[in-house]
Amino acid sequence: MNRIRHPRASRAASPLCAALLSCALAAPALADHNEGGGVDAKSHAPIGVMGDHLHAPGEVMFSFRYMRMGMEGSRIGTDPVAPETIATTVPNRFFGAPGQPPTLRVVPTDMTMDMYMLGAMVGLTERVTLMVMGQVIEKEMNHLTFAGPAGPDLLGEFQTKSSGFGDTKIAALVGLFDQTKTGGVWRAHLNLGLSLPTGSIGERDQILTPTGATPSPRLPYPMQIGSGTVDLEPGITIVGETDRFAWGAQYRATVRLDDNEAGYTHGDAHIGTAWAQWGPTPAWAFSVRAEARAQDAIDGIDPMIVAPVQTANPDFQGGTTVMAGPGANYAVQSGPLRGHRLAVEALFPLVRDLNGPQLETDWTLTLGWQKTF
Repeated sequence: MNRIRHPRASRAASPLCAALLSCALAAPALADHNEGGGVDAKSHAPIGVMGDHLHAPGEVMFSFRYMRMGMEGSRIGTDPVAPETIATTVPNRFFGAPGQPPTLRVVPTDMTMDMYMLGAMVGLTERVTLMVMGQVIEKEMNHLTFAGPAGPDLLGEFQTKSSGFGDTKIAALVGLFDQTKTGGVWRAHLNLGLSLPTGSIGERDQILTPTGATPSPRLPYPMQIGSGTVDLEPGITIVGETDRFAWGAQYRATVRLDDNEAGYTHGDAHIGTAWAQWGPTPAWAFSVRAEARAQDAIDGIDPMIVAPVQTANPDFQGGTTVMAGPGANYAVQSGPLRGHRLAVEALFPLVRDLNGPQLETDWTLTLGWQKTF
């Protein structure tokens, strides 16, 4: 149940491949064990990277990831902007429609997103691994509502929530090469993925309007659970490894194939990441990773999303973000839990250049478990 509060009330605390490349060269699966036969913590990338390794024929790996993202404050381009400035100066694209004020009188202040991701990988051949991932997503966003059509007077606060099954990811990882050179091993593979629109794009919740009304309309774009479109997700991954160190780089894209049934499509996205790991023992690997993401604004518009708030404007979506941070993998070496991996990673922003006003990401935290059979 969402809560609507007035200014003196306290604020509540509070996301298969299209084709295989027939000319890919044969490549053996990525090694998963150290020379002593134990599981090697650095044989997998930091937990925030997906599709980073292949598996031997018949080998199966299950994984579970939990990711929490925190956003607070808005930004136009690279500049922070206060809620009062947004409410009094940023034009409302829906002005002229019934009940729509000239400026954005509803301003989001912060948002959290929790993602629960269950995945499986299976080695089909020496050079092809199949992967599938399903996810459950929960979102909460807090807002300020300013009274009337103009002025800085605050009417109240409210929170919206949405949750459900997100889009489903399926992919094939196709080996390109596996070479042993002086001092280490180099491997590369293609990531050929497809995103299926199993997440909802019709979520609703109660809001507080500048007139004091409390309807329950369709929520704006960032609060929807899925994309509503079938998306291609091509990419390439390169990794290297020595006795004590591992490193890698990955590029992935999301290419939208068509508008969804509501009449819009999320912008194409391009993500590049690179990491380095140090494994002082087979049980432990410590990492640092950087990730750059560029995403276009939404194309089209949902005619049922009409509100004096920045999140309802398709142009105020997307931008460029660069994040970086530490991580750790732990692999159990003996006992009944031998072979289980636990991992953690935290990322923090270095660059935020947003098509705004738009809420800015302040941090992400990912926890994970993996086990190969």
